[in-house]
Amino acid sequence: MVSGHNRRHMLEMLVKSVDLTFSCSIVETELDSAASQATDSEASSSSTTDSDEGANANELMKQIIGRHICVESALASPKNNGVDTSGSKRKRRIAGDPLIAEGDLVLDHIDISGEISSERIQEAELAKLKSHGLTLIRHFHRTREGRYLTEAISTLQKAVKLAPRGHADLPPTLSQLGILYTDSFERTGNVSDIDQAVSAGQKGVALTPNGSRYLPARLSSLGNSFLKRYERTGRPSDIEEAISTQRKALTLLPRGHELESAILNNLGNSLVLCSGSGGDPSTKLDEGISALRRAVKLTPEGDPELPMRLSNLGNALRYRFLQTGNPVDITEAISAQQRAITLTPEGHSSLPTLLHNLGTSSSCRFDRTGQLTDINEGIETQRKAIDLIPKGHPDLPLRLADFALSYKNRFFISGNPSDLDNAIAKLQQAIKLMPPGHTGLTTMLHNLGQCFSRRFDHTKSAADIAEAVSAQREVVKLTLKGDPRLPGRLSNLATSLLQRSHWSRDISGIDEAISLQREAMNLTPEGHVTLPNLHENLAILYKARYSLTGTTGDLKMTMSQYKASACHPLGHPRKKLEGSKSWAKFLHLVDPKSPDIVLAFDTALGLVAVVAGLEQTVQGRYNLLQNASGLALEAAAVACVRAKPDKALEWLEQGRCLVWGQLNHLRTPLDDLREHDEALGQTVQEVSKRLEHAGTSRGLSQNGMSIPEKLALENEALDHLNLARQWEALLKTVRAIPRFRTFLMPSPCLDLLEHLPDAKLGYVVVINVDERRCDAIVLRAGWGRPFHIPLPNFSFETAKKYRDVLRDHLRSRNLLVRGGEDATNMKRGIRPYLGGKDGEDPLRRVLRGLWNEVVHPILQRLRISRMKPSSRKLPRRIWWCPTGPLSFLPLHAAGIYARGASSESVLDYVVSSYTPSVTALTDRVKKHGSINRTAAGLFLTSQPNPNVRGYSPIPGTTKEVQSIYAMVIESKGRAILREGDELTVNECLEHMKNFSSIHLACHGSQNANVPLQSRFIFHAGPLELSTILKSNLTNADLAFLSACQTSAGEETLPDEAVHLAAGMLAAGYQRVVASMWSIGDKPALQVANDFYKYLLSQRRDSVLTGHSFDGALSAHALHYSIQELRSRLEDPDSDTSLLTWVPFVHFGY
Repeated sequence: MVSGHNRRHMLEMLVKSVDLTFSCSIVETELDSAASQATDSEASSSSTTDSDEGANANELMKQIIGRHICVESALASPKNNGVDTSGSKRKRRIAGDPLIAEGDLVLDHIDISGEISSERIQEAELAKLKSHGLTLIRHFHRTREGRYLTEAISTLQKAVKLAPRGHADLPPTLSQLGILYTDSFERTGNVSDIDQAVSAGQKGVALTPNGSRYLPARLSSLGNSFLKRYERTGRPSDIEEAISTQRKALTLLPRGHELESAILNNLGNSLVLCSGSGGDPSTKLDEGISALRRAVKLTPEGDPELPMRLSNLGNALRYRFLQTGNPVDITEAISAQQRAITLTPEGHSSLPTLLHNLGTSSSCRFDRTGQLTDINEGIETQRKAIDLIPKGHPDLPLRLADFALSYKNRFFISGNPSDLDNAIAKLQQAIKLMPPGHTGLTTMLHNLGQCFSRRFDHTKSAADIAEAVSAQREVVKLTLKGDPRLPGRLSNLATSLLQRSHWSRDISGIDEAISLQREAMNLTPEGHVTLPNLHENLAILYKARYSLTGTTGDLKMTMSQYKASACHPLGHPRKKLEGSKSWAKFLHLVDPKSPDIVLAFDTALGLVAVVAGLEQTVQGRYNLLQNASGLALEAAAVACVRAKPDKALEWLEQGRCLVWGQLNHLRTPLDDLREHDEALGQTVQEVSKRLEHAGTSRGLSQNGMSIPEKLALENEALDHLNLARQWEALLKTVRAIPRFRTFLMPSPCLDLLEHLPDAKLGYVVVINVDERRCDAIVLRAGWGRPFHIPLPNFSFETAKKYRDVLRDHLRSRNLLVRGGEDATNMKRGIRPYLGGKDGEDPLRRVLRGLWNEVVHPILQRLRISRMKPSSRKLPRRIWWCPTGPLSFLPLHAAGIYARGASSESVLDYVVSSYTPSVTALTDRVKKHGSINRTAAGLFLTSQPNPNVRGYSPIPGTTKEVQSIYAMVIESKGRAILREGDELTVNECLEHMKNFSSIHLACHGSQNANVPLQSRFIFHAGPLELSTILKSNLTNADLAFLSACQTSAGEETLPDEAVHLAAGMLAAGYQRVVASMWSIGDKPALQVANDFYKYLLSQRRDSVLTGHSFDGALSAHALHYSIQELRSRLEDPDSDTSLLTWVPFVHFGY
């Protein structure tokens, strides 16, 4: 839905960050610099002053009124005439004000004797008022107490009234009065104050002659007042006046003047705010950001204005991010605002504003990244800001409103009703505190209506939807025609009307909603970033009416509006992805043979790669991909309906295992490119390495981090974004070369078929499991196209049921971590299963179903016959590539396990392996044989007693690795063994680089929430998957992971292969032996021994000689060792026996 959130940041919050002391500092600086150049008679007479106090008074008045006037010399006659010039001026104590009494000079009274003119008396009184005014101003800036500000305004008003027309002191005094009124408005929100500020500033500027060196500062102060009034009233003429006066001020100022940065700051804020109220974002917004950048650059370190100017720049960048979705802008915004806070001492009056701006930016980035750390950080920072705001402060309502929006945004991810309740409560509080007529009031009502609308989705409360419609109608009524926020507000009212119509089944509400939505689109200019959202909203409305009427016209409008949304060149990728998914799914539902359906799924899957792009961390990509889960499967199902298995395969490869595919692209061999262009190839390699490192190692903000630590993370994020941009530019450069036009693009089906394993080895079977149908797509080298096998007896729901049954069964048997004893020994806490009502345990029931409904039909269609036990030929292989919930099920063990001749399983027909994707397998076929012969060998380690809570001792690992090591050494193989405390994590990584194969006998830990933190548990600490991925394992061949659950994936990401086995493939290993659930020490030892015995006995002397070690036959070796284990078990087909051998699996080539 279209949200007012994007617009309100500029209209209600941006200028809140304008520095409170900015304008005063301009005037003081202007007057200081001007005073030294004064040539009038009053200035030149200052040298006659005898009193130090008199000199101080002159200096004070110089700062406030802009002219170097000496009171004593102005009053004294040549004979002194009774004026005290001895330096013994009396000080007056102001009641309750020790600060003034103790430290500052206030002229007490003028003792007039002898003949003196009335003009001189008036001048003396004027000087006295100005001196007193300056003292009050200084105390206000020191204490921020309003009483000083109020008295200062009153004092300068008297000075203005006292000064005769044409008096030289009127322009600076009026200008200063305008500044004070602006300060007062900042504190009270009283519109009359900002009106007085504009009036006084205009008079001061009008009385300042053209060519005066003071005119730029006075113009800028006036522009700032116009800016503040625009923020309050929304009057377009005010923002135009603000820009006009700031531009004029900058034009009149000499280049390099000390006021340049301050004027640029105000001009930048005005331009950015104007772009948010209907200006051209491509000009005024960019010009405003450019001005703010210059302001920051010209402000020296240590300048008290620097923090607020950094924060202003951050606000502007945040606003551009909301318009364009460019992640560089929001990252730079957060970095600038974090730096602003580091430069601001605790207790400073501007700290609440700085904190609020940072919190708002963090919340905005959440819209792009979906990272909970961003929204949580935003909420916590905004909370701190609100806690620091004094009660009754005029900024409080606006801060509360932004705080509410952060809660609303978090609700979309958390689903926690308390977040939405908090949002509503805070908005209601903000509305109560907002003064009548404030331009921000309608925005608050608008957002309140949205919150009620969202809550209605969950509560179905008539009161909530009534509140939503009522609030949004009022907002539309209050929004002026021509206001750029009107289309979004009309669209959100339409959405609430649709909700009410669904609830009440009243079609008239949908008719009104469609009319409002069309009006919103008509009011939105071409090229506006929100158009894709508006098209999608209109599609949803027509779809709703179509569901009630069934009219062809509504159906056509639904499809055309979805298409317009998905194919629009602008818009935020995440929102466009949602629109394109809706378009594709709707076509699949109502017209699966539509010619547009291919374009719809192509568009959606293309946007998935954009949303989860390389500028994100790997973990961030996984989070974003959860919203696209199942999309590729649905696309493949549509292709199968259209008898296009080749297209189905391409879509599956494009939309699955995206993160591993990206890592693989970054590691693509570049020999051909280097041969064509050595320098370009080298640059691509360097950037790819840095980009991979950034994606796998960049940290995220955590609770308790200091601001400098967070700032360092933001700088890393900015570097990461720039690397991603550089990578995209390099890809364009490479693809512009005809020979490399498809460089790192998704592989077409023909390319995949070209690099399959040799036909003699076997088949690749991709099984697509969609909610509407299930299909197998079989590939074999030499076939011109994929072979399609429908699976009508299997379904998505069946796969989910089998997955849940197996998971519950494993949980009941306590098969969570590797135990210290044999899995057949129930003493270690694995409870026996007593059997179901039908006498068949859950695991056997699942394996029987997989055999009857999936595996056996495929074997039959491929005419694969049962292997003869006496045959000496290597059995054929099948590389299974399951999708969806089938990814969690043991296809390699599918079969009927019953006593007697009726038992049969996949083990009787083929050797099974798994591959996360077809591309993962074809890449290994291309790489086969490229391992350095000198690295061939086996590195082994056991970690039997990790001192980590929750992990039991596994003493059997010691015997396991010692037995294997002895076997390899006896066969003249190259091997090294390191156990327990002998091995550090870094030493392990070095051995992994120096040996082609590894055997890790230890505990494994799968982290479902942060996959890259999945780890192997060593005595010396954890070896994380992220650490392995950062290593350059160029000679990696075989990884035997004798640890538990190393191929257990994550149910929310079934098609991303989020487990240790796939991670080891991504790290470069050609093949991996892993486990689906817990394994016992004794069977682990037996399987490992038989595995290596087979490998060592089958070494091909023509290829591997001497100390070489090769894992090419690892799949056959695992098949053999499992058969050997089964033969040792007392009842190989019992539930306990199946739980013992089924978890062992093979991945890769």
